[in-house]
Amino acid sequence: MGLPPADSVDNIVPADLNIPDNYVQHTLKTQKSRGPVTLNNLFSELNYLNCVILLVTPLLGLIGAFYTPLQLKTALFAIFYYYLTGLGITAGYHRLWAHRSYNASLPLQYFLCFLGAGAVEGSIKWWSRGHRAHHRYTDTDLDPYNAHKGFFYSHMGWMLIKPRRRPGVADVSDLSKNPVIKFQHRWYLPLILIMGFGVPTVIPWLLWGDAKGGYVYAGVLRLCFVHHSTFCVNSLAHWLGESPFDDKHTPRDHVITALATIGEGYHNFHHQFPMDYRNAIKWYQYDPTKWFIWSMQKLGLASHLKTFPDNEVRKGQLTMELKKLRQTQEKLAWPSDSNDLPVVSWESYQEQAKKRPLVLISGFIHDVATFINEHPGGAHLIVKFIGKDATTAFFGGVYDHSNAAHNLLAMKRVGVLHGGMPHGLDEKGIPPSQRLKIARYTELSSPYASSAAYSDGEGILG
Repeated sequence: MGLPPADSVDNIVPADLNIPDNYVQHTLKTQKSRGPVTLNNLFSELNYLNCVILLVTPLLGLIGAFYTPLQLKTALFAIFYYYLTGLGITAGYHRLWAHRSYNASLPLQYFLCFLGAGAVEGSIKWWSRGHRAHHRYTDTDLDPYNAHKGFFYSHMGWMLIKPRRRPGVADVSDLSKNPVIKFQHRWYLPLILIMGFGVPTVIPWLLWGDAKGGYVYAGVLRLCFVHHSTFCVNSLAHWLGESPFDDKHTPRDHVITALATIGEGYHNFHHQFPMDYRNAIKWYQYDPTKWFIWSMQKLGLASHLKTFPDNEVRKGQLTMELKKLRQTQEKLAWPSDSNDLPVVSWESYQEQAKKRPLVLISGFIHDVATFINEHPGGAHLIVKFIGKDATTAFFGGVYDHSNAAHNLLAMKRVGVLHGGMPHGLDEKGIPPSQRLKIARYTELSSPYASSAAYSDGEGILG
């Protein structure tokens, strides 16, 4: 039968199949950059086609709006068409094709393909290739819209000038096999003219006789809003908000970004779990793209909606919550570790207590000189236990002290009794605040940890 043609889509080799393990560093070292843009080379470095589309289009729209009255029906249609073409990007280009977060039937694919063309942001294949590179190389020089290069650059500057270097390799061989994507890629120019300007002009003309208004408001100005809505995902979503799932990179979550991007504003979640068809996971968070995909599933037009395991999502949230708590924890003063305190015998403890007010509680020796007169129960209750073991009294025998009292007491440790706690109250030797203290991995117990050395004598007297 022979071999299939060399250009068969079934023979397409993934672009990233044979890249080296150190691809990023290797590429940054060996691939030559175009260098910085300066006033001297600005005009030679501009991408003039993109400059016309992104700079002249809004200018034409504003001039057209100055001479064209806005009818209510046209305004409502422009908003409606903005959402439709925006969904072509968010539900189609982004979540369906760039991330494969769900499967779409052929009719839905063509529907999103046409709407995406109406947004005039490049073909599906081109757009998805760049976006996959953005996710793989986020915040590096191989990221085509690296947020570290500034808000304006990541918003639209990267399109106004020639690329400083090629984006990092990203495989789109799966898209090359898709007949819908091949169709759009082949007929892209006619499609953007029809969907970007023809449809929004013809519909208002046929239904209520406002062709000029349709062209200006639903065509040109609507296109500007769709552009900058998408651009905000690359800029605003990497600048405004919080990082509730991972702060390793710049993506952030914020409701304002969500409102500006048809639901793509919960970007920290998206970068952490990019295969999830949702961008917002809480019912009250604004994500019309998620609702659209879910509705398509109910209509039988979409299937296999991917969601990341809730257990792992919650782990990501907990990790960041613990990290914030750790930062707060590191600003606080904590008791001396038992390994750093001298170990003394019972006899030495009693002898030294004759010279200074020392009280034994839970195996730790405490200097209570600064607290005797501040004790809410009266100084006499402390004085009577100087040189003695007050563990039982402290833990409910006389009064079951609060967490605050336990924490404060721990700050007054000056030594450890040799032989430990005679009453076996091991768990009470740790203040409440420290029982939940967040430890780094390197701080966890290990067989190599050193223990306190025996140092009976005058060490605790300072």
